Amino acid sequence: MEGRERGQTRVLLTTLGRANTTFILLSFEGPDRYSMAGGLGMRTAELARALAEAGYHTHVVFVGDPWKSATETSMGGRLVLHRWCQWVSKYYPTGVYQGEEAKRYDFDESAPRFVVDHLARPAIEAGRLPVIMGEEWHTAEAMCRISDALHQAGLRARALLLWNANNTTGFNRINWGRLGYVTVITTVSRYMKHLMWRHGVNPLVIPNGIPGRLLRPARPRDVAAVREGLRKQVVLIKVGRFHPDKRWVMALETVASLKARGFETVLLALGGIEPHEGEVLDRASSLGLRVRTVTGTSPSVAGYVRAFEEARHSDVLNIKSFVPLELLRALYRASDAVLANSGHEPFGLVGLEAMASGGVAFTGGTGEDYAVHLQNGIVLETPDPEEASWYVRYLKAHPAVAAALARGARHTAGGYLWSRVVENLVAKIEFLAVRQDLLTPATTPPLEIGEEDGRVGTPALAAR
Repeated sequence: MEGRERGQTRVLLTTLGRANTTFILLSFEGPDRYSMAGGLGMRTAELARALAEAGYHTHVVFVGDPWKSATETSMGGRLVLHRWCQWVSKYYPTGVYQGEEAKRYDFDESAPRFVVDHLARPAIEAGRLPVIMGEEWHTAEAMCRISDALHQAGLRARALLLWNANNTTGFNRINWGRLGYVTVITTVSRYMKHLMWRHGVNPLVIPNGIPGRLLRPARPRDVAAVREGLRKQVVLIKVGRFHPDKRWVMALETVASLKARGFETVLLALGGIEPHEGEVLDRASSLGLRVRTVTGTSPSVAGYVRAFEEARHSDVLNIKSFVPLELLRALYRASDAVLANSGHEPFGLVGLEAMASGGVAFTGGTGEDYAVHLQNGIVLETPDPEEASWYVRYLKAHPAVAAALARGARHTAGGYLWSRVVENLVAKIEFLAVRQDLLTPATTPPLEIGEEDGRVGTPALAAR
């Protein structure tokens, strides 16, 4: 099949695969420590890596570390990082969101033309389909400008544009009519899909994922060392930004409830640098909880265990230094409950990470589509700390139930590996490409992954 665009002949692709598809991801956050402020940075880094591991040429345009190389190539040339706004970031060394407005202005002004001229156009000229994906409200304007620039160059019909929402932050700054006209809008959970209906859009759901390395079990000696260092009857952990939506105060009140019932309890708090931390610490004080700031003497299990031993008389350990993945897995596994008890959680990445590590996640019942109460975790229905306290006590009294939940959790988490998410994403992109006349519907059964044509993913959808 052939199509025409400004006198050019274009041959439609017959399948979506490694050899003819280029992914271009746009995000404020990204793989650098400088650029990682939360789940978005992890999502961008892991999705890009998973795409490259699946064999796709992948570019990431993000607000990167100002002191690193502007361009970095890895994985045999399949993954290319483009650090943007570096000249602005040098004035804001603290992190990606310092100087946020200045960086966003520079991103909108310069990134779209770069993407079109240096990434999308060469891909198209090489017979490849550029799939351009923007993340979060910071890239909404840039995606609109990319569409405009592609149209002006006569290339818009030869590229597929998607924009993804991970949260509702910044929704008031988006021109939804324009964005929905020039991109396909996606999101990460059914909860988010329903929230976005009020903005006149009906996004596709493509979930987040976790790296396969999280499924590796924590070393039993590390788990035992953590419990020994803490020396508490009940160990709770909470990971997330200091924000009211995360229900940090509820977590503290859960600790107080358990202590009032005679359970020696400690909360491991891995928060951020947000102002709400002050309110959280004030509430801890009013509840009579002893708070100790913890910085590991070294980013290792042994270093943190020493710090825990020094703070063993405290009720809340406010961890303020980097926690490596190896230790985080051990902390999840050593805890009696991982309090991912948010009141508004678009996806719940922490809960899924905890489940992969064999921890028992207490979720808030919002965007955690993967959580099933008393099958693979605890789904809290209220903001009442007594509900969380009751389930902690219940699991302590029924260790076989806790063990069964941990097994169910790991099984569930295995279905959310980034490799699986990429398959989901590719299937939806094939459908969209057919609808945009970029891909002919499949007429023969597709080959499985690993067969000689190099195809990755699930069958093209014949939606004509």
